[in-house]
Amino acid sequence: MLTKSRTRGALVLSPVLRALGATLLVAMVALVAFATPSQADVTWSVVPAGANGPDGRRVIDVELAGGQQTTEHIAVINRSTQQVDFAIDANDGYLTSKGYFDMRPSDVKPVDGGAWIEIPDKVTIAAGATAVVPVKVSIPQNATPGDHPAGVTASVDTVSGQVRVQNRVGVRLNIRVSGAYVAKVAVSDVKAHYTWSWNPFAAGSVEVTYTVANVGNVRLAPDSRILTSTFAGESGWDDTSDAKAREIMPGGSRTFTAHVTGAWPIGVINTTVMAIPSPAGQPLPGVTAERVSIDTSIWALPWPQLAVLALLVLLVLALRITGARRRKRIEKLILLNSQGRPLGA
Repeated sequence: MLTKSRTRGALVLSPVLRALGATLLVAMVALVAFATPSQADVTWSVVPAGANGPDGRRVIDVELAGGQQTTEHIAVINRSTQQVDFAIDANDGYLTSKGYFDMRPSDVKPVDGGAWIEIPDKVTIAAGATAVVPVKVSIPQNATPGDHPAGVTASVDTVSGQVRVQNRVGVRLNIRVSGAYVAKVAVSDVKAHYTWSWNPFAAGSVEVTYTVANVGNVRLAPDSRILTSTFAGESGWDDTSDAKAREIMPGGSRTFTAHVTGAWPIGVINTTVMAIPSPAGQPLPGVTAERVSIDTSIWALPWPQLAVLALLVLLVLALRITGARRRKRIEKLILLNSQGRPLGA
């Protein structure tokens, strides 16, 4: 009976075991499917190139007339250990508030230089290999003269939880349409603030905030100079930062802050901000850059110096009062001594 019972039990459980085995098999297949290398492990780089590979450039400069076209190249280097499908995208370029070059998101339709670029939609690259991708630039016949920044990227999408993230690496394209170039800036929103020195025998500083707008049609890296003047003299400040840190695209603007030291707080402090629209990138022969300046004034009273002066006055008064009291006491002692009274009486 025991043996039979075991047999029946085995016969009854076998379908369950088969179902369980099938489930485990599906789970194993799913596990194998998801065990492929993560896209987060993909590393790659994108650099300017010629038709045969990277050519050592950092950016791609293109200068064409309206109606002309040219073909440039980028090299996409797959530095990971797996084959990867890279999406290739072109779009308009811009500068962030800190001056870094960036591109419009891939789901935003380009309306300027990015719309003039023709590229393949994607490229598949084996592990450790490099692919040279053609970048065709076609300038419209009626394109506005000047600079039209753009960029080309190779990207891979990753999924983190419920969020899909697009990771892009790209190359900057400085597209310039030949014609009448205008290098011009406007300075606005000048604000000055005085900071006193903790040392009353040292001058303070003037913090100047100002906005420079590129109202021309070419990229600019304006040179700035700030002068402050008081009754005690003048102090100056020159922007010695790299041109990249000062670059402004056509139609764009940036706000800068400068600290002018050596300014004494003696009433009115006149501040002048001057900007010279120096072209960024390739020089522009024959283009006149007009200097622009704007003035502002602030009041700065010598509070630390006045405080020291007040302390000196109080000290002198205290010394004079103490001296007067001492003289009166001495005179009283002399008078008592002359009358023959004991000094201690």
